[in-house]
Amino acid sequence: MHITNIETIPGKNITKHFGIVSGSTVRAKHAGRDLMAGLKNIFGGELKGYTELLSESRDEALNRMKEQAKSLGANAIVNVRFSTSSVAAGAAELYVYGTAVSVE
Repeated sequence: MHITNIETIPGKNITKHFGIVSGSTVRAKHAGRDLMAGLKNIFGGELKGYTELLSESRDEALNRMKEQAKSLGANAIVNVRFSTSSVAAGAAELYVYGTAVSVE
């Protein structure tokens, strides 16, 4: 599955358009991660627990979008974008969307 944030895939021709596909996940903060994040806010440094949480969330949302595209018969997704939003105190949604296409 080709995935890109531009409108085309260089060297490939879009032969079929399947429409918008998306994937999302909603994640809540973990108490242990919050404790460590609080300490990092005092002393400085990367919030590795949150970095891992966001990385896992991106992977999960991307996989859901890819599965949706595959179910439509697409072999590529172009013009991919990510979005985040707060849905509740301590919980956020990571949303990814793009256009499912077939390329040759």
